[in-house]
Amino acid sequence: MTKKEIVEKNIGLTFDFLRYLVDNPKLIRRIPDKSEIVFIGKEDPVKITSRKNLFKVKVGHVFEPVKE
Repeated sequence: MTKKEIVEKNIGLTFDFLRYLVDNPKLIRRIPDKSEIVFIGKEDPVKITSRKNLFKVKVGHVFEPVKE
């Protein structure tokens, strides 16, 4: 994956996450101030790290049909 593809993917994930936060505002309170949000693929292992202010989000998309 090229740097451009990674950046585009992360931008898309960021907007998806913001939409999720709008629908689930209680989660906002769980994110520490000045934290860095890291997106982790649903199939990727979650590695423990000693970095402070790190908020990890497991990414898994849910699709539902649109009624017309």
